Parts: sequence; structure tokens; C-alpha cells
Amino acid sequence: MTSRSLLRLALAGAVAVGGFALATTPADAGKAAARQVPIRLLSLNDFHGHLEPPTGSSGRMVDENGQTVEAGGAAYVAAHMKRLADDNTIGVAQGDLIGATPLISAAYHDEPSVEFLGKIGVKVSAVGNHEFDEGYAELRRIMYGGCHPVDGCSPAGRWKGAQFDYVGANVLFKNRNERSTALDGLTSTPEARKLLSGWGVPALPPISIKWKNAVPIGFIGLVTQTTPGIVTAEGIKDLKFEDEVKAANLASRLLTILGVKAQVVLVHEGDQVNTGQSPDACSAIPGAGNRIATQVDPAVDMILSGHSHQAYKCVVKDPAGRDRLYTQGGSFGRVITQVDFQVDRASRDIVRSSVQADNHVVTRTIAADPEISQFVQTWKDRVAPVANKPIGRITADISNASTPTGETPLGNLIADGQLAATKTGGNAQIALMNPGGIRAPLTFAGSPAGEGDGVVTYGEAFTVQPFNNLMQVVTLTGAQLKTVLEQQFVGGPNGQPFQKILQPSANFTYTYSRGAAWGSKVSDMKIDGVAVSDTQQIRVAANNFLVGGGDAFAAFKDGTDVWSGPLDIDAFVAYLTANQPTTPPALGRITAVN
Repeated sequence: MTSRSLLRLALAGAVAVGGFALATTPADAGKAAARQVPIRLLSLNDFHGHLEPPTGSSGRMVDENGQTVEAGGAAYVAAHMKRLADDNTIGVAQGDLIGATPLISAAYHDEPSVEFLGKIGVKVSAVGNHEFDEGYAELRRIMYGGCHPVDGCSPAGRWKGAQFDYVGANVLFKNRNERSTALDGLTSTPEARKLLSGWGVPALPPISIKWKNAVPIGFIGLVTQTTPGIVTAEGIKDLKFEDEVKAANLASRLLTILGVKAQVVLVHEGDQVNTGQSPDACSAIPGAGNRIATQVDPAVDMILSGHSHQAYKCVVKDPAGRDRLYTQGGSFGRVITQVDFQVDRASRDIVRSSVQADNHVVTRTIAADPEISQFVQTWKDRVAPVANKPIGRITADISNASTPTGETPLGNLIADGQLAATKTGGNAQIALMNPGGIRAPLTFAGSPAGEGDGVVTYGEAFTVQPFNNLMQVVTLTGAQLKTVLEQQFVGGPNGQPFQKILQPSANFTYTYSRGAAWGSKVSDMKIDGVAVSDTQQIRVAANNFLVGGGDAFAAFKDGTDVWSGPLDIDAFVAYLTANQPTTPPALGRITAVN
């Protein structure tokens, strides 16, 4: 997996810098010297395939004036990128560009989204956890080209691969004997060989180097080390995800050995925020992202982040006490982060006092880019026969907003559908649905592609559940089921970072105590009104993400007699079709006490 940028750096003519070989290019060699040269970065994160303007709250953003405005959509992203770009610009991204995507992208394994990002000038991106949704092999296909091994080529023909570099310094093979080409061209010096001998075997290129204005800019890619707990285990079974700071420091040292002093971390990890603030405010609440931003090597000049879907612009202190930029740009193409800085030609390092950043909201008040508008329409037309097919009818909005107990009407509905789909064959007795897998509500008015008046189309159902997880059933004892439910809450041996209330099918009820210690929170579990005993054998339906221990629900892996059934989206569609019209399910399956 050889990056074109790395090959150019390693194989082009070299000049001596600090005793090491640093490449230059013929195009750069003749440029007139200036003491400092300008560079502009334009970055996106967590695009999630939103080629069409996102709807509802996903399509709104608080702007710099505190006003909530409509934002996002590929044609508007392109228009804003053109407005902001100049001759000094490098386009970058911080992961989750694909995965958990609307049907217009997901139906074609996100090839349309990756092509779009190339069209607007993205040159390098960190991988996000969702880049692994369909597994490592599929990520390689997206990176380097080829038709899908099952579904074949899309209507656009054979996939040519991404026009930008995907990088992930902390993604390694578990087996040190695995053959990898991710470091090809980087071991030409004794110092580099010594450093890389202890790295492990990288599954992805760790760095990408882009030349602009006759200076090299080094980009280090990182993805959250929690990835194994939030993607399906089978697709990444051969990989491990190292601590982000450790990997960033190794990658930074490699760049330094190569003579690249201007260093930028693109990391798919970030922080939550105090809500309702300007995207240019430093509203981030220090967490996992801040740890990385403050602890990576002082040689790194700035940290552009993602994953938490928030917008913030902060300055933090690096380990040497120097100011360092730390930003994020929301999600779904609603914000473009602009970073301007100067690079000193003599040292080839970023002049940190020159760094200026601005989070631009991608408003829809400017003219949409006509070329990208047509591009999106082409893919919309291709997927329309599937997306617009009516599959059910609802009587009112079915919300994915949680009650104080964590229960949601839509979560209950999905769990009911999953139980119905797994009773025959899997002998399921109850079903549990993870809230993170529910990506949008069902609205009575429907989407612009729908028919309105309560009609639910396949495209709307897919937007709710876009992961194509497999439904499975496992046997758990009553005690093991209680442990699963205890793992909903922060704390415990798995280190659950956020409360994640599983959505139960209608025949399963229980109570939890907010004030009780972890391990003693859950009580009064009942199936069909009958109390559950510790030794009772229970067939529990859930998607394969949960059954594999995803979202820190490790106790699911203790289940036995695994049975696999339909895809979760197929179970949901079948239930909506069989229960027309569908009414919002009653709440009260979960009781919370203080």
C-alpha cells in the first residue's frame, strides 16, 4: 500500500537537510525563495456520505452569529470550497467520510462519496472507525480500486480508487509476520530503519507528505483506539488499534527523520462541547481528543480532529508549553475548517504565531455548485427505484429522541421488528437494539423523496438503519443478561464511556436505579410478565455488532448457540410492511428509579 506522496518523497532527487535525505521535486526546485511561504488547509470531518443536504437537526448548524441555519449538502460544500480555496490550499479530512451513509451512497458501497471528495480537492484523510464498517479488505478496495467482490461494478463502471491518501498510523496487523507495503520507501536511512523496526506491521500508510509552495507538509493519520468496540469485529479481526499518542509520536519522529518539520495530525477522535455556541468558540470539554491534542510530541504543530461531530476551535498547550491549534468541524458537511499559516523556508517548520483558523458554516444561501449538483442528481436517479419504493405507512412521527429512562419510540419499534424476524429459526424470546444504530427518526411527512401522508419508503427506512448488520440470536443466562444491561452504564470493567440504553422488545421489561453502584443497577427483569431467574436460558436477538461485543457490551460474547438471520434493515422493512399502518409504540418498557 504505497502512497503516491511517499514514493515521490522517497524516490525524487534529494537535498541534504540536517544530515538526512529530503526529497524535492522538479516543479519545486526552480521556485524563487522567500523567507516564509503561505499554506492554507481546508478540512472536513465525519461527512458520512451526505451527498444530498441532510434533513432535520442533522441539517442545521449554529453559525458564528449564534443563529441556527440550514447547512450541508455536497453541492454547497463544493461551492464553499471553491470560494475558500486559493493557490496555497491543501484539502484534508479527519475520517468517517464513508460508512453510516444515506442510501444514495451506501447502495454503491460509498464510491459516489469518495469520488465527490476527490472532485473537491481532498488530498489526504485519516481513516475513521466507519471506514472499517465493511471491513479492512473493503477499505483497501475503496483506497486502491476494483469492483465490489459481491455486488460487482457500480453503474459508473470499475472503481478507480480514492483520489486522496488514507492514513492511519495506529492501525497495525496483529501478526508481525504479516506482509505490508505501507512503509515502502521510508526505510532508506539507518535512523528510519531503527525507528520502524519497533513499530509493528502497519496496515495503512502512517503518514502522507504533500508539497506546496516548495515546502513539504507532513500529515499523520490517527483513528480512535476504541474502534474495535464500535465496529463489527469480523471485519477487523486481523488488526489492532494502538494508543493514538504513541503512534503519533512515532510518526512524528519518522517525519523528522525524513526532514519534514511542518507536521499536522489528522485524528478521528474528539471531544464533546457545551452546546449552542459558535463553531469558532473553544467550547470543547476536555476528553479523549484533548488528551491527544496536549500530549503528542511538540514537533506536531496542530491537531485537526473528528469523531464527536462537534464544531470547536481551541488553542491548547503542547508538552513543551507552546500554543497548538486544536479544532473540529461538526459533521455531515456542515462546516469547513480553514487553517492559514506560514512555513519558514529555512527551517521548513510552521511559524506557530502565524496560525489562524476559522470554522465556516456551509450555508445553503449561496448558489450550489452546478457540476456537483448534476453529479448528485445522477446518483440520485440511479438509486431512485429502490429508494422511493413504499414499504409501509405510519400514523404519526416515530421519534428517536430518548425519554428520561433512555427509551425511544423508534428504538422500541425496531426491537419489536427484530424479535418478529428472529422467532422462527432463531427461537428468539426477546430483542435488544443499540441506540447508536438508529440514525434518524421516521417522520409522517416523509423525506423529499417520499410520498408524504405517512408513507415510509425504503430510502427512509434505510436512513434509520444504514449499517447492514446481520441479525443474530444467542443464548444468555439470566445472570448474563443482567450483566449486559449493567454494561449500559458508565463504569465497570469495560469502561463504558457514555450511558447507552439498549432498546427492548415489548415483551421484556426491567428497572434500573440511577443511584446504585455499577453491578447493582438492574432489577426486576421480566419476560412476558414473568420474572427472570439467574439460571434461566434466554434466546436474545441483537445485531451482529452487539453480539460481537460492540459498544462495550462485552457480555454478549458469552452467548452460546449463535444463529444468524436476515439483515437488520430487512427485518425493519418486513415489520413495517406487515404492520400497516404502524403506530408509535407505547413507552414504559424501562423503569428508572433514583
